[in-house]
Amino acid sequence: MRFDIMTLFPEMTDGILGESIIGRAQNSGKVEIHSHNIRDFSLDKHRRVDDTTYGGGMGMLMAAPPIYRCWNDIIEKTDCKKRKTVYMSPQGRVLTQSIAREYLDCEQIIILCGHYEGVDRRIVEEIVDDEISIGDYVLTGGELPACIFVDCVSRMLDGVLSDPECFENESIASGMLEYPQYTRPVDFMGRKVPEVLMSGNHEEIRKWRYKEALKLTKKNRPDLL
Repeated sequence: MRFDIMTLFPEMTDGILGESIIGRAQNSGKVEIHSHNIRDFSLDKHRRVDDTTYGGGMGMLMAAPPIYRCWNDIIEKTDCKKRKTVYMSPQGRVLTQSIAREYLDCEQIIILCGHYEGVDRRIVEEIVDDEISIGDYVLTGGELPACIFVDCVSRMLDGVLSDPECFENESIASGMLEYPQYTRPVDFMGRKVPEVLMSGNHEEIRKWRYKEALKLTKKNRPDLL
């Protein structure tokens, strides 16, 4: 799968997505991620991409033309049939695991990162297929949400994680929160690993994990039940 991120801060998205599991997925060819600087498509000698808003108000708004030229350049240089363009926006659908799964059959996802007061609405109407939010709060830009979205989708692709069970049975993906997990030492400051986990009885371990997951979900996220 190919991701193309349209941003004013490509170093930011490259830095985050170039590390850890997603970085290794890029190195192995499982995922392809490209960050594009929208300023490179400004015709202004100062590379300006923003302007004041009609009707007044605080802050600057990202203009449509540089964004469109950036998007069009990506389209012209890539040959993908299953393509979607996403705008990371607090006005969008709140990202969930099921929404992330909707994108697994895409060949290419183009992501627009807003900044300042956002983007001219006309560019959203012209090129965007979906608006996605990562929660009911506002950030200074769309770069962090874009990285979260790329990570969320990428880790479900074949070969990115060592086994599908790595994401199928974890919190949220399974429909409940994940059960508690432990590693060495057995005793940490008087808190001991539950004996059932050291018993070797896989059926009893499975039952314990289900009960603990249910207990945590009822306590912390009853809305999931």
